[in-house]
Amino acid sequence: MITALPHATGAVHGSVVVPGSKSETNRALVLAALGDGPSTVTGALKSRDSDLMLEALASLGVGIEDQGRGTIVVTPGPIRGGGTIDCGLAGTVMRFIPPLVLLADAPVTFVGDPHASERPMAGLLDALRQLGATVDSDRLPFTVTPAEPRGGTVSIDASPSSQFVSGPLLVGALLPGGLTVRHVGDTLPSRPHIAMTTAMLADRGGDARETDERTWRVDEGVIGALDSRVEPDLTNASVFLSAAAVRGGEVRVPGWSADSAQPGVLFLDVARRMGCETELAEGAAVLRRTGPLRGIDVDLAEASELTCVVAALAAVADGVSTIRGVGHIRGHETDRIAALLTELRRAGIEAEELPDGLRITGGTPRAAVFETYADHRMVHFAALLGLVAEGSSVTDMECVSKTMPHFPTDWAELV
Repeated sequence: MITALPHATGAVHGSVVVPGSKSETNRALVLAALGDGPSTVTGALKSRDSDLMLEALASLGVGIEDQGRGTIVVTPGPIRGGGTIDCGLAGTVMRFIPPLVLLADAPVTFVGDPHASERPMAGLLDALRQLGATVDSDRLPFTVTPAEPRGGTVSIDASPSSQFVSGPLLVGALLPGGLTVRHVGDTLPSRPHIAMTTAMLADRGGDARETDERTWRVDEGVIGALDSRVEPDLTNASVFLSAAAVRGGEVRVPGWSADSAQPGVLFLDVARRMGCETELAEGAAVLRRTGPLRGIDVDLAEASELTCVVAALAAVADGVSTIRGVGHIRGHETDRIAALLTELRRAGIEAEELPDGLRITGGTPRAAVFETYADHRMVHFAALLGLVAEGSSVTDMECVSKTMPHFPTDWAELV
């Protein structure tokens, strides 16, 4: 269904409370499911991706009590197989849950949305085979049949996704002898997400570490039960802060931690380089724009989920912007490079595809009906262009519920 996008006639001023991090929520839920006792996760994201994670864990025999308002009590149980798990389009579900089947008592089948079969899975599934499991495909749908649990060393190409490393590490402490994961590909995207995984394991008593730039190790041991609070999602926060970058004004997002392990924390530096003023004040991130927005040459390999927002800023900035280091986002919810190229041109913005990114010449976007490709980040991109291109709309606003079900309301109230 086509949905009109809000247009801002002047500067944007406001404060937005952003829901919990998807990446941290789903890691916390998996680790709670593998813990040595019940634990409570607060501040958890309520979205389609987190709902799919809860349903997947319950299917494996984990006790889940959703108390509402982002509070979830997780009670571990023996991992049981025999069921079918719907991954939707959630990368964390399709890449974090299959390693748990190494501990199960029967095969588990994984299915997903129509586009899910296009998302890379081979590296992760190859790791499971090296650990003794049988897997009948390299893409969704597939079935994982466990064998006697064993640890050891797996060597995989994690170039398409750092989740290929994080998934096995999450379960590695419960494998005999622990687990070493070695990356053998040329590049590795989103390394901060792997650091998030090892840090969260360490918080729960796991001996998890990066031994060199291509190798991670988690020793055999216990994953302790830990009550934890999830930080706001800083990547999602970037779209709200960017409203002030696009139209001028000032936007504040509470709960922003300068020490966060989330890659989204890098957004403030990108915004400063584009001419915005940013500060951390009383636990909140503040962005204001008082002068022109300027083009940027930026490598987003460490924070590729920011690509859609940065591309939108580049579209309205003065000069040429080059976004590098994000070739792997061709395998995200959609081919984001191709999608951004198409939608930028639809808005009358000159753009060129690069082997690992995009080159964008800023201008004045024209109104368009933006295709969203069932990708929540493409909604963020379109929403930002809609601020200046009056009369714009999107083909599928509902897909934003993947990580922010209340985005349409929060966005309209802000702008």
